[in-house]
Amino acid sequence: MSIILLIIIIFISITMHEFAHGWTAYKLGDLTAKHSGRLTLNPLAHIDPFGTVILPILLFIISKGSFSFGYAKPVPINPYSFKNPKKDIRWVGAAGPGINIIIAIILSLITKLNISYLQEALKWGVIINLILAIFNLIPIPPLDGSRILASFLPNKYSYSYLKMEKYGFLVIFFLIMSGFINWFVIPLIKIIANNILGINIII
Repeated sequence: MSIILLIIIIFISITMHEFAHGWTAYKLGDLTAKHSGRLTLNPLAHIDPFGTVILPILLFIISKGSFSFGYAKPVPINPYSFKNPKKDIRWVGAAGPGINIIIAIILSLITKLNISYLQEALKWGVIINLILAIFNLIPIPPLDGSRILASFLPNKYSYSYLKMEKYGFLVIFFLIMSGFINWFVIPLIKIIANNILGINIII
């Protein structure tokens, strides 16, 4: 599959991920994403030059086509606009990975149509969306899993935990370099794809 097609799939998946965060926050009473122009499906509003373009290409090349990961500009959220900030931030955090899981399910169903010239792209779409969902659910700030976990912690621990965000990217980078993707994320993706979604993927 060409790099261009891979980038298109990543753009769509990341755009939907960020839109889901903003839309959920909007429905829970926070208008920040809307006022920031982020409550849109236009990929240009969500693109981060490094995270959305350069990083995915580099990871795809470095991993020899076995892994890619990217991110968009985080959707701005003001939890103090929620009626129940502690509970509502949990749903906002889960919305991004949730939409990626839904996309993976839809793409896996389309593969059942056996459209030969689309099969590879569809399977990569499943892989990319499962990567986005699983990786973002890791409870390391600023990943979405940290918002979900923080919502269950007592306030004093939640605040201290989320303050770790400034070190989060170093931890995430270490996990990627340590092979975490190969021994945890990819095997989990294979289990979900092969045993739950019913499609055979090789990565």
